[in-house]
Amino acid sequence: MNGRLYVGSTCNLARRIYEHNSGNSRYTKSTRPFVLVYFENFDTRTEAVRRELFFKTGHGKALLKEIIGITVA
Repeated sequence: MNGRLYVGSTCNLARRIYEHNSGNSRYTKSTRPFVLVYFENFDTRTEAVRRELFFKTGHGKALLKEIIGITVA
């Protein structure tokens, strides 16, 4: 594990983690292995993408680190 957080959205979580860890995603194959540390469920794709985009902001990253228990110096 490289210590970095990856944020994404998918309709099939198990498949997506498998794709990342098997090297099928060219953007993430150099940062394997991936370990699932947190997920949320949403009723619509719009809600999921909105939350994904939030977690990619400064405030969102800070909140995510707080949720999963990573201390920020």
